[in-house]
Amino acid sequence: MEHRREGTVVRALRRFLVTDPVPAEVELRCELCATPLPPEHPHLVQVAQRRLLCTCGPCGVLFDNPGAGGGGYARVPDRVLTDPGSTLTDAQWDALQIPVGLAFFLHNSVRGAVVACYPSPAGATESELTLTAWADGIGASGLAAQLVPDVEALLVRREPRTCLLVPIDACYRLVGLVRLHWRGFDGGQEAWAAIDDLFAELGGRARPC
Repeated sequence: MEHRREGTVVRALRRFLVTDPVPAEVELRCELCATPLPPEHPHLVQVAQRRLLCTCGPCGVLFDNPGAGGGGYARVPDRVLTDPGSTLTDAQWDALQIPVGLAFFLHNSVRGAVVACYPSPAGATESELTLTAWADGIGASGLAAQLVPDVEALLVRREPRTCLLVPIDACYRLVGLVRLHWRGFDGGQEAWAAIDDLFAELGGRARPC
């Protein structure tokens, strides 16, 4: 498995992983129609370029259905799913060869491959999975069967053992939190408190698959 290689999905979303807050005087606008945006707004993925765009509600609605509107865009959904019956054993986790206790997995339709990413103080690190590690582990879960390519991911935490199907932008919120708060070798209390808060928020939104 190949580690520490920044993939296209990571590069395309790097601008969403800034450690400094956006200045108040900078107005965020829809990248399709230039309408001013509130802090909470839809996102689109431009699939071929692996580019994430901020959009207004009306523009986002245009791409609610796969292939709608043309241009190779796909809307990032807001659903969060959980499967209480799904488990990932220590052996299955070890087979994934993820060096940290947090990771997210997405199906990249351009490359036709499942990609694993994990957060680090330097940003997101991409690791290509072997088919066996995916198919015999997390890929065999009910959540994986519902995963929408390019716009959703399986977000996994080793301790406490957690697996959620989430919008891809939630994963990059996690990466941004790690970059912002991580201190020293183990991250420190502030980083893990922020990670706990994010998982608690997502868990509160989750519904059974």
